[in-house]
Amino acid sequence: MSMLTKSLMLGVDVAKEWLDLFDGAAHQRIDNTDAAIRAYFDRQASRMQIAIEPTNRYHIRFMQHALAAGHRVYLVDAYKLSRYRDAIGVRAKTDIADAQLLLRYLQAEGAHLQPCQPAPQAVQRLNDLLRARGKLARERASIRQSLGWIATLKETLETLLANLDQAMRDIDKQLEVYLEKAGYQSDYRRCQRIPGVGPVVSTALVSTYHRGPFRKADAFIAYLGMDVRVRESGKYTGQRKLTKKGNAEIRRLLFNGAMAGARTAYWRDYYDRLRERGLSSTAAYVAVGRKIARIAFALMRDQSDFVPER
Repeated sequence: MSMLTKSLMLGVDVAKEWLDLFDGAAHQRIDNTDAAIRAYFDRQASRMQIAIEPTNRYHIRFMQHALAAGHRVYLVDAYKLSRYRDAIGVRAKTDIADAQLLLRYLQAEGAHLQPCQPAPQAVQRLNDLLRARGKLARERASIRQSLGWIATLKETLETLLANLDQAMRDIDKQLEVYLEKAGYQSDYRRCQRIPGVGPVVSTALVSTYHRGPFRKADAFIAYLGMDVRVRESGKYTGQRKLTKKGNAEIRRLLFNGAMAGARTAYWRDYYDRLRERGLSSTAAYVAVGRKIARIAFALMRDQSDFVPER
């Protein structure tokens, strides 16, 4: 398909309270509210291709309105955009400059980009709840570490931890409700049979899988950000590192599942072999987590049950 003309392309820099828009001719700033965004799209007579850099959750409202209005949206990875800025020698880093840069990136690379496909509502809700639960878990660990050594605050600490535990239990109940409503329960049970995979990790795997479609396991792994970036040139071989794209909370949960799995009979030998090859414990856990994700993908794709002997 041929690229649209520049006048039908838009770069959008996202902030919490406003949006900077650049269409190649003029810059415009609008409020990041439903009313302002809806009014903006009501004024557009033509379909547009829109480049947005995902920013926390602040881009979601604009993206949803754009898709509902029939426009094509491309989410531009922040790391790639930063490297692109350096490559073309752009020194300015302002909201307006970023909107201009996003438009320029879309004009240059649009033919190679994949348009954004909105996730099912159930998947969005599951991911929101998983992020909230992860935030609570991190806060719990931080509070315990900060206050645990102060004897006079023992009662206060216990109350805080109990409240956080209750909040996480409430989220777990909501996760069960949304899994049931979406019809994901069978996949949830399949994943949970994999050694090391508990209820929360299983939910994360299921929500990611149903965000798809994914043509193969490699695409699933790449979406999780657990694929490896290779850097080689001549005799130089750089260190292999994870791309770490996508949802960081799901990677954290998979890592926790891998640590639990490495203590089971099913994964212990594999983990030990990785360590004997010289991998650090962290790298070995990541490898186990990647294997868990591949198995989960196969089980959900084939609608089959986990059989350890295979």
